Amino acid sequence: MERLMVRWAAGVCAMVFVCAAASQPAQYFDVTAQSGIDFVHHNGASGRYYLVETVTAGMGVLDYDNDGDLDLYFVNGASLPGSSYENPPRNALFRNDGGLHFTRVSDEAGASDAGYGLGCAMGDYNNDGFVDIYVANMGDDVLLKNNGDGTFSDVTKAAGLGDPRIGAGCAFADFNNDGWLDIFVANYVICPLDQPKECTRLGVRLYCDPSTFEDLYPPQPASLYFNNGDGTFRDASVSSGIAAMEGRGMAVCCTDFDNDGDVDIFVANDVSENFLWQNNGDETFDEVGAFSGVAYDEHGREQGSMGCDFGDYDCDGAFDLIVTSYQRQTNTLYHNLGGGSFEDVTIREGLLPGSMENVSWACFFFDYDNDADQDILIANGHLQPNIQQLEPAITYPASNQVFQNRNGVFVDVSTQTGPGLAVKKSTRGGVYGDLDGDGDLDLAFSNSEDGATLLENRLQDGNGWINIRPQGVDSNRDGIGARISVIAGGKTQVIEVRAGGSYQSCYSAWPHFGLGEAKRIDAIEIDWPSGRKDHYEDVAINQTVILKEGGEIIKP
Repeated sequence: MERLMVRWAAGVCAMVFVCAAASQPAQYFDVTAQSGIDFVHHNGASGRYYLVETVTAGMGVLDYDNDGDLDLYFVNGASLPGSSYENPPRNALFRNDGGLHFTRVSDEAGASDAGYGLGCAMGDYNNDGFVDIYVANMGDDVLLKNNGDGTFSDVTKAAGLGDPRIGAGCAFADFNNDGWLDIFVANYVICPLDQPKECTRLGVRLYCDPSTFEDLYPPQPASLYFNNGDGTFRDASVSSGIAAMEGRGMAVCCTDFDNDGDVDIFVANDVSENFLWQNNGDETFDEVGAFSGVAYDEHGREQGSMGCDFGDYDCDGAFDLIVTSYQRQTNTLYHNLGGGSFEDVTIREGLLPGSMENVSWACFFFDYDNDADQDILIANGHLQPNIQQLEPAITYPASNQVFQNRNGVFVDVSTQTGPGLAVKKSTRGGVYGDLDGDGDLDLAFSNSEDGATLLENRLQDGNGWINIRPQGVDSNRDGIGARISVIAGGKTQVIEVRAGGSYQSCYSAWPHFGLGEAKRIDAIEIDWPSGRKDHYEDVAINQTVILKEGGEIIKP
């Protein structure tokens, strides 16, 4: 009861001061046109209404050329039966030239895969110091090895990979703590292209929506590949227990939700219960979604789950979970109660606005205003391009949303955070990262059948920050799975380094901490996947640092 009263009081305060957000300086501005990012997503639509057309458009952030700034990678579709393109769609890599200007380098870099892409993840799978790219396709997935000279090579077959199913969300993580990054892929449904499904409502032809899936689109088990450490992978889907459950996997996000030192896996399933794979520490997993409380919403209903992310929004040291979903369902916030269980706190914590009318996709925890707590981004866009024929008030393009964290209660401040959030497109993938190196988090989105969006954060509230680039030695080179704690201003923030999340996307693996009004960082602690713990004291704010496993601080 005491906790509920505290939450009620915080909610009242949030409502009382909601107008205060309007006095904040506008932050997000659409700078796509001048950025050089001319990527346009194509889904292969030809009027045959293949389901896969509606769910593509992942993207990622990486520093592929090791020049210290973040580059962008966009996943594209391809021709489907009945469609053709004069210039076939290809994935696109954009090099960051500084000043939020980018140059398309896909062809010369060998990164313009022409498969029908859905999702991607970025990670240094061979620990050579250069970030590689995994692409989840309808058809063979692809592993692009970074050659260290600005180019990539397709090493899929040599690595023992290339699943031909519809791969969707994917992630790199070191699931067995051996110092090498493994790969998890959430596979979607069986959707044969020679058998297009026909669905109508009130005489209007539509893409088949989640209500029809049970009969039309059989689920699939996910894939897990353990890294052998020699450039190859072994398929452990069956031996690990992962293949024992079938779902309609849309997105995957990984974290150590139970704080036992190994990485667990959450899979957002479309119209089937979500999965939470608890890592047993012996290369096997148990599915505990229903037991933990994240398989369904608070009413026990499965949802059309789309995107997901873990973050510690209330600074209690346990990672909470946000999951986006279909129209007339909630974007669900699960609070980590500890002890392996979660509670649906969506309504109580203010995440309901926009949920019921929108179809939502990308989502993530991030500190957009540098006030030392985790806010939430929700990306929207309807699945049906012609939805207005049936529901005139609903549009295919929609505005994305920012929810500001106010003492653990969230307030939709999208209309107060600059004109960039007013852009309306049908977004799918979304990422964040400090793309211009100025100490605040910029946003990029991939939009279905439309051009990409780049939003610059022009934060001017004076709050401090620090960007951290982890560098593993005994752990994997990227430090994926490392847990970083920053203690400043009387608050402890914890962020886990990840390589995959949001919706079929991969946001920056360089943790960014807003510090509020703190003038110094009292301490930084890193718990590495190897089991080593490094401690740093009295660190200056407003800087980017490389923290190398072993306790070394390097200024880039």
